[in-house]
Amino acid sequence: MSDEIWKRNEVESPCIKLCVVHPESRLCTGCLRSIDEIGSWSRMTPEARRAVMAELPSRAGAFGKRRGGRAAKLARRQD
Repeated sequence: MSDEIWKRNEVESPCIKLCVVHPESRLCTGCLRSIDEIGSWSRMTPEARRAVMAELPSRAGAFGKRRGGRAAKLARRQD
């Protein structure tokens, strides 16, 4: 399916089609929006969308850094 059908003459969605909600922050790890923001995006005014878009860069650090997963755990056990 072409992405052209999703384009409109309004503030575009920050969605990057990597939709995974982080369990602690409750933010999408792809676009950094909250579940409420994602659900109401189509009904938001352009001003409200711009406000959300302006806030997204500050949310980039909302997720804890990974500690290496299983491979790092196994490596620590060998030390």
